[in-house]
Amino acid sequence: MTTAVRHRVVVVAYDDVELVEIACVTSAFDGANRLGASPPYEVRLVTPQGRPVRCSSGLVLGAQAALERTRGPVDTLLVVGGPGHAAAAQNTRLVEHVRRLAGIGRRVASVCTGASVLAATGLLDGRRATTHWAYAHDLAQRHPAVHVDAAPLYLRDEHVCTSAGVTGALDLTLAFIEEDHGPALARTLARMMVTYLQRPGNQAQISMFVDAPAPEHRTVQRTVEHITEHLGSDLSATALAAYAGVSGRHLARLFLDQLGQTPAQFVRAARAEAASQLLVSTALPLASIARRCGFSSAETMRQVFLDHYGTTPSQHRTVHSAPRVAPTAGSPIPPAGEAARHPAVGRLQE
Repeated sequence: MTTAVRHRVVVVAYDDVELVEIACVTSAFDGANRLGASPPYEVRLVTPQGRPVRCSSGLVLGAQAALERTRGPVDTLLVVGGPGHAAAAQNTRLVEHVRRLAGIGRRVASVCTGASVLAATGLLDGRRATTHWAYAHDLAQRHPAVHVDAAPLYLRDEHVCTSAGVTGALDLTLAFIEEDHGPALARTLARMMVTYLQRPGNQAQISMFVDAPAPEHRTVQRTVEHITEHLGSDLSATALAAYAGVSGRHLARLFLDQLGQTPAQFVRAARAEAASQLLVSTALPLASIARRCGFSSAETMRQVFLDHYGTTPSQHRTVHSAPRVAPTAGSPIPPAGEAARHPAVGRLQE
């Protein structure tokens, strides 16, 4: 088996496809090659009849081969998503050839709404699969045999992988590169691409720090803002009810109605997410992170981490961090880029 055969990647695109998803996949594999991946990746973009495809942004992208004429061997078959996914899933010839290539591929994957095409082939029947959270309900309705889970960034069920929307393509591709060439190359590539060091697949698609409740529910919104800005403070049910100016029972009803969880559950999740960011962006000891995030001890943080992420804080740091210098008392935690995405974390130092 030649190197090109072992790592031949076929990316399937169609009209009204999302360009960012194609770029995430192809750029990551190209970056791995530039870093000396051996055997290297051979990436080909294939389209129906080999015609150029119009991306959702209006740009036109040329194909390297016709889907119908593409033959094996195939190491990775990957179907990207975009607004045109529904039409692609109804294109019987396209679906037929994706099914054919899936039958000879070592692994098969979809990005975002590309899951609609894989589902149309029947390949996802009886499997767990994810897609962009906004399209998960529709996918489940159209394909009841698929066990749709809208929460994770990506899922793997045997040799079939599905991932969340847009930049989730990068997380999935980095996971493939780590699988093929080891964690060192994948981490170096992630740093070169200035991206998070391989978010775990079971991480939620939407950060709770930007998934705000509806503005009309001001009591819930104010309380959520208070929680995310004061994670190291007393956030007990009594303290939160006093802050909100309502009874603890009424606040719990509001949270359940608007967020699907109690205030205590929201606090635990917020503290876990904040801790996960500090673990990968600083060299602070676990006890210090636990204290800053409001956990009573490092052991308590460990138990919450196991519940939310299925791993320990130490393992999370080992897998997802690059070596860093411990911050001084006056330095921002975490770096500005992370704080911008997770404002609550950036204010933990106050």
